[in-house]
Amino acid sequence: MCSIKQNLEQVTSQIDSAAQKCGRDASGVQLLAVSKTKPIEAIADAVEAGHTLFGENYVQEGVEKITHFSAIHPNLEWHFIGPIQSNKTRPIAEHFDWVHSIDRSKIAQRLSDQRPDELAPLQVLIQVNTSGEISKSGTGFEEVKTLADEIDALPNLTLRGLMCIPQPEDDHQKQLEAFAPLSALFEEMKAGRPQFDTLSMGMSGDMDAAIASGSTMVRIGTAIFGARDYSNRK
Repeated sequence: MCSIKQNLEQVTSQIDSAAQKCGRDASGVQLLAVSKTKPIEAIADAVEAGHTLFGENYVQEGVEKITHFSAIHPNLEWHFIGPIQSNKTRPIAEHFDWVHSIDRSKIAQRLSDQRPDELAPLQVLIQVNTSGEISKSGTGFEEVKTLADEIDALPNLTLRGLMCIPQPEDDHQKQLEAFAPLSALFEEMKAGRPQFDTLSMGMSGDMDAAIASGSTMVRIGTAIFGARDYSNRK
């Protein structure tokens, strides 16, 4: 069985290879290690291997991990990537550095209002429902620009880009087709927004297509930490 350090090296190598294939510099693609449901010890192994960016889906679990590492590894960067309930915005605003999953103005307003004054603005992404599935989180394409303008007006949020979770698809060409509309919208919206620099697309099964489509951040969990255990989800 490979160690977490070896897994990180393998994923990094895959990112390098995917970037090379499409003529991109691999330094333009960040690796977000999705550590949801994983124990403190697994994250500590990744930190020991030099990794600093971690993604969490569940608020209580994420806050517990952030609190644990804050004193011993204050340089870690924590990203909230799960759906956001209105009654969970305060702990997200108080503990996380990034939020990938804003899909409505009410959530953005609450995160800004609840961000402590002593902390830097929360770095945020708009999650876009690229597949149109009712069951999926995310705002529709036609609402993205209005939501972006609303976020731009909030004092404690900095809008950095867009995120999506497309339908699972094994075919590389279909993966490219799924990412294309968001990539185009991202390029269009960068005009006039100097800090709009992050396109969060791609997981283990579609990372190569995401990078070819312009992703600047891939979210990888199982390939780094192994299969997830949801029995103790918080």
